[in-house]
Amino acid sequence: MANREEQLSRLTGETWDVVVIGGGATGLGAAVDAASRGYRTVLIEQSDFAKATSSRSTKLIHGGVRYLKQGNISLVRESLHERGLLLKNAPGLVRPLEFVIPTYSLAETLFYAAGLKAYDLLAGRLGMAGSQMLSTAEVLKRLPTLRSEKLRGGVSYYDAQFDDARLALAMSTALAKKGGIPLNYVRASGLLRKNGKLSGVVGEDVETGRQYEIAARAVINATGIFTDELRRMDDAHARPMLRVSQGTHIVVDQSFLPRGSAIILPSTDDGRVLFLIPWHGAVVIGTTDVPMPEPVLDPIPQASEIDFLLKHASRYLSREVTRADVRSCFSGLRPLVSSGEQSATSKLSRDHVVKVSASGLVTITGGKWTTYRRMAKDAVDAAVAESGLLSRPSETESLTLWGNPHDTPLEPQTAASVTTQFIQNAVRNESARTVEDVLSRRCRLLLLDARAALSVAPQVAHIMARELGRDAAWESAQVELFRTIASTYLLS
Repeated sequence: MANREEQLSRLTGETWDVVVIGGGATGLGAAVDAASRGYRTVLIEQSDFAKATSSRSTKLIHGGVRYLKQGNISLVRESLHERGLLLKNAPGLVRPLEFVIPTYSLAETLFYAAGLKAYDLLAGRLGMAGSQMLSTAEVLKRLPTLRSEKLRGGVSYYDAQFDDARLALAMSTALAKKGGIPLNYVRASGLLRKNGKLSGVVGEDVETGRQYEIAARAVINATGIFTDELRRMDDAHARPMLRVSQGTHIVVDQSFLPRGSAIILPSTDDGRVLFLIPWHGAVVIGTTDVPMPEPVLDPIPQASEIDFLLKHASRYLSREVTRADVRSCFSGLRPLVSSGEQSATSKLSRDHVVKVSASGLVTITGGKWTTYRRMAKDAVDAAVAESGLLSRPSETESLTLWGNPHDTPLEPQTAASVTTQFIQNAVRNESARTVEDVLSRRCRLLLLDARAALSVAPQVAHIMARELGRDAAWESAQVELFRTIASTYLLS
């Protein structure tokens, strides 16, 4: 990947076909889609790639069993199709995972078995291994830490899991390989206009404060939870499209799920499903759904959410999950499309919406990680139609994002894995600019074990300072900033 100075120098003095604002799953997907069609493309992100929602997911690429229960068949079918494509196009980052639903009556077993057979059928030719009913003994063989009292069997099925931040970085690399420019830490500080229509974006380098006028034929707003903020920059009277809800996860030791199968708990006190998922040598438990008044870049888990997750996990596991068991906790905010109704956020659709303003701003929002490619295609299609660019078909259905499954094995990540070579590569080839970039998204140590991440932060800052040409004051400030961030991932 070209260095940052080279990328910044290319922003001005020419007109780009497409500028994408937002470096999460949807924005990166839109930029890759546009560049793969041959459009000259720039992406700018105010913080790091996948900094917000896109690195704080439940780590699943899935059709959405609960959406099937809600009757949203079209979303499930679309999601299962996209799941199949990702398993083919990014096998090093997306892999099959067995899920088990424990059941406590024959009627419950038959109910879930029937629903999951429909799930299998909806996947069509891109389906995975079929679901099956399990005896009590078969459930406990897969889940030896499950409480056996009143257990009557279960149903197993397959979905996929992934490393969300690593997939986002793979998309950034793919964009650069297609001739596009992915730039983190460049904020959209204004919009350019000509004869009442958008003609580009003003990008501000967050590190230096320098402004760049980026002329473009099409502008795509893919800013996730900050969608309405950018829409108001375009039109001060724009009505809000989103409500945001917080999803919190806790991370515990692998011993809580030692055999590698995941658990889905389909009946919680708030009517949502809960997942217990093996991931990178640990277990992720989540997620909650708490309405929030406004979007923030770094949401903080609430004590009530932690208690909710601990209570429900302990209800089903033979060993109580306590606060002392939690290695890390993290929250993400969902951008949920709302028509103004005041229903619970858990009831709001996970479908996506494309909206084009009077000035030509193309907004893509809603959706979920699994359907990012389809969202991106729809956004670029709308941008092409609005801007008058020569129409070209999307090529991302067959675009390889990461080829060999052995390139990036899903192995445990520890403090010892954060080597000098790893840190140098993160800076030189993966656009890491801060200690948090390295420890939260280039590796996942902050999410897996916040105390271990704290222990290596000074080493990371020292090596990054040398790589980036920073002084001792920058190094010290980075360590203190990371300590502040990491404190929100700890329960004490």
